Amino acid sequence: MSRKTRILFVAHEMQPYLHLSEIANAALELPKSMQEKGMEIRVLMPRYGCINERRHRLHEVVRLSGINIVLGDSDNPLIIKVASLPQAKMQVYFLDNEDYFQRKCALRDEKDKFFDDNHERMIFFNKGVLETVQKLGWAPDIIHCSGWMTSLIPLYLKKYYKHTAVFKESKVVYSAYEQQFSEQFPADFMEKALMEDVVAADLLPFAGLNDQAMNMGGIAYADAVVLANDKVDALVREAAHKADKPMLNGLNQEALADTHFEFYQKVLASQPALV
Repeated sequence: MSRKTRILFVAHEMQPYLHLSEIANAALELPKSMQEKGMEIRVLMPRYGCINERRHRLHEVVRLSGINIVLGDSDNPLIIKVASLPQAKMQVYFLDNEDYFQRKCALRDEKDKFFDDNHERMIFFNKGVLETVQKLGWAPDIIHCSGWMTSLIPLYLKKYYKHTAVFKESKVVYSAYEQQFSEQFPADFMEKALMEDVVAADLLPFAGLNDQAMNMGGIAYADAVVLANDKVDALVREAAHKADKPMLNGLNQEALADTHFEFYQKVLASQPALV
């Protein structure tokens, strides 16, 4: 008997834990609906300090301890916590780190200033997701990344983690959303995002160092693309159409579950994107 199709959902926000944009709603509804359709689901997101651990019953996964994420010259410990989503019997994993996530706000401070190290937090989170899944030993058939904060995952999968047994057969879907931030990342993003088998030229799609560029980078390395709504930036939309890979206009919110279910089948049957 064949096992269930496995989908890993990755987002930087999710109801009921954190709601910053439309991503939070989709990050809840899609995993729930795919589980109801018989798929095996895992969800990963950051554990921001504004997420109440007691209320949501988060607890540390001790067997997953001991992972360190290299970022530039620093070695950063990764703490992994888990909670069960109420009424869905679905596990959500939270990636934590004292320096990057244990602060009162998610992406902006109390004065609405975009955190100066959000680019580092993004890199840490993206590497942390893949290291966590590898340590879990849970091989996903599809990894669905939602929004700019997850946009390095397709690149890292194609260039480095493709050699690992857990990700050998994984296809990656990237969902582009409307602009989430107007600021620009520091230039050192291009250096800090490097890792083994990822060279400077691989990061050229991200070179604009803004929200638009992060989305275009995610699209460049994904096996398939979702344009989540009609507010997606015109240049991002154009890049998605030019990419010549399976694409879904996920505009029909009422049919979200059915359209994505069919799309996942199409992605599973397609050839991996060449990079």
